[in-house]
Amino acid sequence: MPDSNLHKLSALGQSVWIDYLSRDQLQTGELERLMREDAVVGVTSNPTIFQKAISQGNRYDDQLREILESGEADPKEIFLQLSSHDIADACDLLRKVWDQGKGLDGYVSWEVDPTLAYDRDATIAEAKRLHEWIERPNLYVKIPATEPGVAAIEEMIASGRNINVTLIFSLERHKEVMEAYIRGLERLVEDGGDPSTVHSVASFFVSRVDTETDKRLEAIGGDALQLRGKLGVANAKLAYQNYLETFSGPRWEALAAKGATKQRCLWASTSTKNPEYRDVLYVEELIGPETVNTMPEETIRAFQDHGNVAETLTQGVDEARKLLDDLRQAGIDYDDVTDTLEREGVQKFSDSFAELLDGIKSKRGELAPA
Repeated sequence: MPDSNLHKLSALGQSVWIDYLSRDQLQTGELERLMREDAVVGVTSNPTIFQKAISQGNRYDDQLREILESGEADPKEIFLQLSSHDIADACDLLRKVWDQGKGLDGYVSWEVDPTLAYDRDATIAEAKRLHEWIERPNLYVKIPATEPGVAAIEEMIASGRNINVTLIFSLERHKEVMEAYIRGLERLVEDGGDPSTVHSVASFFVSRVDTETDKRLEAIGGDALQLRGKLGVANAKLAYQNYLETFSGPRWEALAAKGATKQRCLWASTSTKNPEYRDVLYVEELIGPETVNTMPEETIRAFQDHGNVAETLTQGVDEARKLLDDLRQAGIDYDDVTDTLEREGVQKFSDSFAELLDGIKSKRGELAPA
């Protein structure tokens, strides 16, 4: 399917990643099919995704029995053993993409325990542990962009490790993340390291911004309702402008001359939550070079069926800036919206992680007698 919509999108410089990983997807060849037919060149995962994968079916049961027979009882350690198997297999499957693309794509992301999101040192220790557990050049470890997380990101980049920065909602936090990446690279170079071996993406969440903002606009009512469904895209377009500005000029060029690569924007949370909006809204409106869009399977199918392919990311930037002013005048506190989303995002992942560990305890109970 060389002429599919997603192949055309890829030709414009945007990489297609899928936001789901499971053993079923690997063992049935579904991930390989997505790579071949839907231009998928990367995979992300998070506790919510693994919770769904492990709780459904029995593909993890044999390995879980082996782990239990070894005497391991800690649910988190059991989860890491289960998920590491899938992450490593996916890394191996995508390695050819990584090799052919000189390290641009072909990545699989494994997330740091979200309950550590506000602990810098514990996040660093866990990120190092995950990277050492799966020594693959195409592994991304995900660290949330909380304030302590940003400091951990700089440390990991300085130590030469690939990081997927997740849960970015605000333009200001995105600037801090890019600065942490550049500072980390500068420290790596100062210590004699090779910046060409280190890669990162900044995962900027999109649809959740509209969900939270729309809720507030509906409470205000009146003319404010005309502003619904717009901030998610506008926010991402302005983030891309900041990206273009940050990764240019003498400071960046000095690093680029030594082989450093840009920290691309990754559009996350790109399924449409409001059925009133077009189901491919957060793909069509954010197409541009040097970016990634990580999509759930239903969005991949929808875009392949009826997505419009055109470079849109640099269109309507002035309108995006004006929208922030209009929202402010309507009574929307942008900083409170993004702070709320960051806090709730960490909490949702932590809740999923707790649910995941409870599920493993239940499975452990079911399988132990056998």
